[in-house]
Amino acid sequence: MSATAVILAAGLGTRMKSTRPKALHPLAGRPLLAHLIATCETVFSRLVIVIGPEMEALARLAAPHQVVIQHERRGTGHAALMAAPAFGAGEVAVLYADNPLIEAATLARLLARRGEGDAALALLAMRPADPGQYGRVIEDAGYVRRIVEWADATEAEQAEPLCNAGVFAAAADDLRRWLEALSPDNAKGEFYLTDIVARAVAEGRRVAAIEAPEAECRGINSRAELASAEATLQARLRAAAMAAGVTMIAPETVFLAADTELAADVTLGPNVVFGPGVRIARGAEIRAFSHLEGCTVGEDAIIGPFARLRPGTVIAAGAHVGNFVELKAAHLGPGAKANHLTYLGDAEIGAGANIGAGTITCNYDGSNKYRTIIGEGAFIGSDTALVAPVSVGAGAITAAGSVITEDVAADALAIARGRQVQKPGRARELRDQSRARKHKEQG
Repeated sequence: MSATAVILAAGLGTRMKSTRPKALHPLAGRPLLAHLIATCETVFSRLVIVIGPEMEALARLAAPHQVVIQHERRGTGHAALMAAPAFGAGEVAVLYADNPLIEAATLARLLARRGEGDAALALLAMRPADPGQYGRVIEDAGYVRRIVEWADATEAEQAEPLCNAGVFAAAADDLRRWLEALSPDNAKGEFYLTDIVARAVAEGRRVAAIEAPEAECRGINSRAELASAEATLQARLRAAAMAAGVTMIAPETVFLAADTELAADVTLGPNVVFGPGVRIARGAEIRAFSHLEGCTVGEDAIIGPFARLRPGTVIAAGAHVGNFVELKAAHLGPGAKANHLTYLGDAEIGAGANIGAGTITCNYDGSNKYRTIIGEGAFIGSDTALVAPVSVGAGAITAAGSVITEDVAADALAIARGRQVQKPGRARELRDQSRARKHKEQG
């Protein structure tokens, strides 16, 4: 069956007190609109996204799907009408970008309800614990008679528990006709999408509602609602990860991105945070208070505690990244170790290499980035500064406290530091001089 999803994403996010379009606000590291696009792609054959003027970032996010611009913000019905020329044939569902938690199975149920043939229009409804200012769904004999917006509802209608969740599905021709007949005769002077229910009923057509959980259907119109949706999604992501074989010591403290990939037998310690683009292989352990984004961690690797892996980092199987170690665009080879107080940026670390505490790669000269290459089995002494571009050969050693500015040959020992000089009794002389000065000043 041909089905088109029309996603309304022109909202400015006024109640969020933001200059960023509402649909661009992140949820689990992914914009609200991107969540709904990803879900709709699994259910619908075509997607059309309605945005406002000067929303180029949203247009880029929507690609390669068709984008329609609502130049005048005259309500949700008007926004849907702007997409009418792109409806095509078959089924059309209209959704809101600020409802990102709707699941594919729910959308499939909505289309299936339309497919039963008795209802010309199907909508999604919910029974929230606090109905608040949601539009109310008024039913009669098992079918919807109308939806009334909170601002226009009577006291009795406001007491109704069934609320509009903002998703509608109908045949393309019917939906187009109902949208064209909408009127702004309401408290806000806008074209309400919900008024298509009255248009369908006026034609003697039936309207059916299917219900879904509040947590799945809630809209996001404020920072508080965004935080609430984040909590809901995080709980969903954690549950899915644990069901797939991931151990979480304190699940409520772990924060995942929408695209985090965790293999079975991964262990996550408390207070681990994932940004977008992270893949963790089987048997790896991410210890407490580590932050990972845009990186890959191999099998049986150990990360943390208090480690930071930045974009472009690849940790091979069995490698160790310890406390207060940061890697950026670095490849740590199999079995390699960087266990303490280290920064490795733009670096290639060979298998089995050992990186001593306090080591840094000096990869940036203020204008350009340069790479450091460390060979297999090399031993980098504590407090070594590697000034890139530079390479240390396989099996080589750098002495503690060295500043390495030239390539080091394989199996060589590189020492680049001042020679230690000892002056017997000099410390006592310095103390005596200091005390004499102090006594004179206080004299």
